[in-house]
Amino acid sequence: MKEATVQELKQKIDNKESFQLIDVREEHEFEEANLNGELIPMGELMMNIDKIKKDIPVILYCRSGVRSATIITALEKQHGFTNLYNLKGGIKAWAAEIDTTITVS
Repeated sequence: MKEATVQELKQKIDNKESFQLIDVREEHEFEEANLNGELIPMGELMMNIDKIKKDIPVILYCRSGVRSATIITALEKQHGFTNLYNLKGGIKAWAAEIDTTITVS
């Protein structure tokens, strides 16, 4: 599985690169803190395959990277995606390394 670090994500954002950012956490987690990605909770993602772009890099994230890694593995195996990246360390890593004003419980 391919991974992107929080530094790589920040660089993509700063450079206004074309990519899709998907948050696979639950709505209450998203409301607490998010990275302005599109919210598609893990339990709903397989029913929303059509929302995942195939022609640009797609970075999925969750709190620590475990849920997003799980869903990426399923998407790659079941649907043949090759453009998915797991945000290493999830939003916790972003809060620790990029934006310390974000608090993640």
